[in-house]
Amino acid sequence: MEIETAAPQLHRSISGGADVENGGGAFLTWEDLTAVLPNFGNGPTRRLINGLTGYALPGRLSGNVIMSGDVLLNGKKRKLHYGVVAYVTQEDVFLGTLTVRETITYSALLRLPSNTTKDEIYETIENTITEMGLQECADHVIGNWHLRGISGGEKKRLSIALEIITQPNLLFLDEPTSGLDSASAFFVVQALKNVARSGRTIISSIHQPSSEVFALFDDLLLLSSGETIYFGEAGMAVEFFAAAGFPCPERRNPSDHFLRCVNSDFDDVTNTLMGSQRIRDINRPSGRVTNLATAEIRASSGPLMNLATAEIRARLLHKYQNSKLAAKVKARIKDFSTIGGFVIEETSGSQATWLKQLSTLTKRSSINMSRDFGYYWLRILIFIVVSICVGSVFHDVGSNYHAILARGACGGFISGFMTFMTIGGFPSFIEEMKVFHKERLNGHYGVGVFILSNFISSIPFLVVMSFSSASIIYFMVKYHPGLSHFMYAVLDLLLSIAVVESCMMVVAAVVPNFLMGVIIGAGLIGIMMATAGFFRLLPDLPKIFWTYPVSYMNYMAWALQGAYKNDMIGIEFEGPQPGEPKLKGEVVLTSLIGISLNHSKWWDLAAVAAILIAYRLLFFSILKFKERALPIYKTYYTKRTLHHMKQRPSFRKAPPFPSKRHHVVHSLSSQEGLNSPLH
Repeated sequence: MEIETAAPQLHRSISGGADVENGGGAFLTWEDLTAVLPNFGNGPTRRLINGLTGYALPGRLSGNVIMSGDVLLNGKKRKLHYGVVAYVTQEDVFLGTLTVRETITYSALLRLPSNTTKDEIYETIENTITEMGLQECADHVIGNWHLRGISGGEKKRLSIALEIITQPNLLFLDEPTSGLDSASAFFVVQALKNVARSGRTIISSIHQPSSEVFALFDDLLLLSSGETIYFGEAGMAVEFFAAAGFPCPERRNPSDHFLRCVNSDFDDVTNTLMGSQRIRDINRPSGRVTNLATAEIRASSGPLMNLATAEIRARLLHKYQNSKLAAKVKARIKDFSTIGGFVIEETSGSQATWLKQLSTLTKRSSINMSRDFGYYWLRILIFIVVSICVGSVFHDVGSNYHAILARGACGGFISGFMTFMTIGGFPSFIEEMKVFHKERLNGHYGVGVFILSNFISSIPFLVVMSFSSASIIYFMVKYHPGLSHFMYAVLDLLLSIAVVESCMMVVAAVVPNFLMGVIIGAGLIGIMMATAGFFRLLPDLPKIFWTYPVSYMNYMAWALQGAYKNDMIGIEFEGPQPGEPKLKGEVVLTSLIGISLNHSKWWDLAAVAAILIAYRLLFFSILKFKERALPIYKTYYTKRTLHHMKQRPSFRKAPPFPSKRHHVVHSLSSQEGLNSPLH
């Protein structure tokens, strides 16, 4: 579970009427919850949230944040397993080549029990589409860099639809309306309201909602500098602020008023705007103030509205901590811990069998690869064009003495530069990895089934790429004739391309960034070229490191040796001078190119295949290691850091309100009469 720490922020909870008495839904509580960002240097420790107590806590934490306190589900301490909790991230991640209906269908097939009938699956899909209001765009593609797709609001509703297919007890959403216009935001929250009516507990964080959106929420949690300013019914928040001496002015959105009361970030903007207004007033011929609305509001707001924002926040905090609302929260949490019988069945994120997941992922990945022009089709086109160019450059290379160098150069180009172009599919794979990480986070399927499905779905495209390229070059250059020699060339290129793809997968697992990944991948391929045996013969490589182990781990070295053997063994070349004895291909390989004939070309091909499998296993191991090692490391880091920080006075004693070193404090009165800091 992640926690949003931006302050101040409005957190909304839509419960849908699921209360303790009827036991419908999941009740998440937290008590004395604190999150800090430790600083072991001279700087202060930053408290992201401090001593929170309430019913809901959505959002995000960075990787080095330390959290303490109790989080309870239905009054019991337990892990929030897949199937019980779903999380909708702020970023919408999809395969843009699929339609809305296809995306929901594949998600349902991946997660629903394998014994679910087709009619039941179809009904679930259609109900989900209807519930989220996606009927009009159900058969439209989501969209990517070359396909125009659905709108931002429809993407957000699709993200929610994918998580409610399995009817989770808890649904967390991280700013589901960010980047949307007011109408789209309303439809998203209205869809959430419909889901909540089915008895699901929905928790969301939202920045500055419109008044229409605000009216849809049942409960409100207002945080400022990590502390609770208000927690209770959303409709009662206006009365709470009014009772504290800060009534909401007429014709103002309540959420805007709440944020302006406790967020000093508005002071800089509004003071600048008010300063500009005063300059305009001074420059007017009459010299009189024209902003009558501002003056009237100032006069009717009372003396407390002239206080600094930090002081207003401190008074609201004191008001809440000593209010009946805070006492009610603690009492409710105590009730949750004593009432039994609310058992939530623990299920995995997916109830489909492994074979069902494999077939579904393979089909989905195949469709994505076939529709995404940049994934394989563009590379196939470039491979064909480059192959024609190479074939024409080395056309009918012959068997004279100079043909030895020409054949070697052509083989080196195919094994090196032709396979190097395979990294062009890295951007598309990065997008697919984003989808994998999101779906894996919610337990849709495992790492192994993802890797295997990706490999199976890519085989047809790799075959087309290698067969077309090898056919053009092989027959234009007129390599060693014979079907077996031709098929060997195809297999050699096929496995080499597959190895480069697998290598880039490993890079993506370590460095999930497009630019850095391409640079690192290009560097690795460059090192492989240098030690492949073309630019520097294998016997001449430095024995330490470059020969052992680099050249033995280099797929290109094995692929190039196999290609040379496949072409030169069994043919003869003319001597350097006319009339000299012909040179057998075997002699050329051993004496001029430095390739040993102690093993056959098929052994070289098997070595390339072994390296391919090794890269896939390494990719699997990295993903599994990150998945299992990170929680262990975070647990150790948390315990160690908490032990260290509890010895610091600054951790034991919390400041009454945020430090004034980082912002300038202004009065709230300067904000009145402004509808928005941006207008």
